[in-house]
Amino acid sequence: RRAHAGMANSGTAGYVGGGTDGSDVDTVDKVAFSDDSRTTLATGLSVARRGLAAMANSGTAGYFCGGQSLGADTVDKFAFSDDSRTTLATGLSSGNSDIAGMANSGTAGYVGGLASSVTVDKFAFSDDSRTSLSAGLSVARNGPGAMANSGTAGYIGGGGSSDVVDKWAFSDDGRTTLSTGLSSERQGGAGMANSGDL
Repeated sequence: RRAHAGMANSGTAGYVGGGTDGSDVDTVDKVAFSDDSRTTLATGLSVARRGLAAMANSGTAGYFCGGQSLGADTVDKFAFSDDSRTTLATGLSSGNSDIAGMANSGTAGYVGGLASSVTVDKFAFSDDSRTSLSAGLSVARNGPGAMANSGTAGYIGGGGSSDVVDKWAFSDDGRTTLSTGLSSERQGGAGMANSGDL
């Protein structure tokens, strides 16, 4: 399938959810890092959808957010202790697809990107409350990639016909735009990070 999203409970397992194989799916697959074995969760997404974003509060829970479907503002939360799913009472600020997610593990998760919007939503992991950053994306774009240096900063790059990389300092959610963007304009990207290094 394509247009899915991935997140990780660092040191334990990774999760891939949603997407389309011609029809939107609600499947969530789990890969154990100890032996790379795969299982499929008995409880998938609450709504089948593609173009969603994911973020994780490592050791606690992961979130699948938005996506193209009737539940485009939906945020599903999976507890890593037992892989049970709940759906947040407060979803995204608007129905978004082709978006990206990143997390400052232990503190908050961020979701941004959509062709007509510069909005970046922030979810506090302490109570799952949502706010929208005063400094959103510098350029509205869909299909970006995101990554985070947990405890320091998060980045959303590319999307649409853009090579722009925006950086948010987790200390105050202030945004800067990197002088060196991506090597070329592209959308439908992905990002990953070795926090504290690359």
